[in-house]
Amino acid sequence: MEGPIAGNPHAALSDYLAAERTVLAWIRTGLALMGFGFVVARFGLFLQELQAAEHTSSAQAYGLSLWFGTALIAVGVFVNLFAGWQHARLVRLLDRGDAVRSRPAGPAVTIAVFLALVGLAMTVYLISVRGSTHATTGNNPGITRRSP
Repeated sequence: MEGPIAGNPHAALSDYLAAERTVLAWIRTGLALMGFGFVVARFGLFLQELQAAEHTSSAQAYGLSLWFGTALIAVGVFVNLFAGWQHARLVRLLDRGDAVRSRPAGPAVTIAVFLALVGLAMTVYLISVRGSTHATTGNNPGITRRSP
């Protein structure tokens, strides 16, 4: 085994490449979060347009998707900043020849739990929006419902 862990004062090229792969994976995760956040934020606008196309008289606001989407975008930005900071710190350690300690999986677990909670909240939100839309269109005999 090569690198500072085995007592070698200089890091091997494979250590730097592994660090680069890791930071690129985190950047990809952050970009995916930001892209998904944008889609979620625009989903409310899509629902309003759909409601206008069906000529329903309900004036239901879909602002919750804007907040969920904005939160996902903010988390994506945080993930990218954190990844860059961690990568710079790791490269400094490798350059100095210091021992690199294994890191806990805390940030990854935190992001996974956060995404699970956002997914659960979006599920509840979509079910409540669908239920209120069906209740509104069911009371108006002039509206024909389309099957999904």
